[in-house]
Amino acid sequence: MSIITRLTEKSWEPGDPVERERPSAAAVGMVAYFGVALVMFSLLVAVYLMRMGLHEAMGHADDWQPMPDPPLLWINTAVLIASSIAWEVARQRRQVRAALTGTALSLLFLAGQLMLWWHYRTAGYGLSSNPANAFFYLLTALHGLHVVGGLVAAGRALARANMRNIALCALYWHFLLAIWLVLAALLLST
Repeated sequence: MSIITRLTEKSWEPGDPVERERPSAAAVGMVAYFGVALVMFSLLVAVYLMRMGLHEAMGHADDWQPMPDPPLLWINTAVLIASSIAWEVARQRRQVRAALTGTALSLLFLAGQLMLWWHYRTAGYGLSSNPANAFFYLLTALHGLHVVGGLVAAGRALARANMRNIALCALYWHFLLAIWLVLAALLLST
């Protein structure tokens, strides 16, 4: 089938069956979403690195003070890895129970992130203390919002026990894990 034929076909009208299975609208939408989220996080990482280096170039040595690395950051990372694994099990074995486990672990990750924020805040690392703190809170908050959005989608997929959407949720959790690993490595290395 030529590209012109493919572009001008009206798939909603009855007629010849499609030569190959097309991805669902949800899958196409998720890929587009991945592109947007990846650009957003990439830009934030670039700004973080530029701002971090700017304090040296501008002579503001006291301006950028990295936060200490508490063990809870590593624990939260392990919880998110376990959540992604549970979602993959749900996708491969078509198990709703594994998806529920992945959801519960994601909620645990969010609770752990809130505990981490509380830990930092009580230790005197407030949002406005220095730019490194502000970036930490911004990056982790945006990632947390993406986790919350994924939990909403997961709730809808689990309520209907829709395995196709559960498989999409698994891919979404792998994406969230990849983003988190980059963010955690960035925050721990600076």
